[in-house]
Amino acid sequence: MIQLRSVLIPADNSGAKKLRVIHTKGRFAKVGDIVTCVVDQAIPNSAVSDSQVVKAVLVRAKKEMRRRDGSYIRFDDNAGVVIDKDGNPVGSRIFGPIAREVKERGFSKIASLAEELA
Repeated sequence: MIQLRSVLIPADNSGAKKLRVIHTKGRFAKVGDIVTCVVDQAIPNSAVSDSQVVKAVLVRAKKEMRRRDGSYIRFDDNAGVVIDKDGNPVGSRIFGPIAREVKERGFSKIASLAEELA
């Protein structure tokens, strides 16, 4: 579960190095939720800059999540993909595995760019 001030690793090549969560819809965010983040560190001359407020989709979380079939899934890190106003990823590549719930929530473009769906 992701809450305020949680640090996310960007799972794309948007240019961000670290994302800090500043707003969630509820108290916590799960995989597939959209969160508002601020870019803590960024690569110079990239699509995002330092201290820029962006929206991100949570694609991996350390906290295990129960699926409808009774299985659980968890990842080694907390990661997000920076998106624009239309819900499309800012970067052109997605790194690492992506939870299947991201595709079920309607982010099929992110799922198609991902290396692996877990």
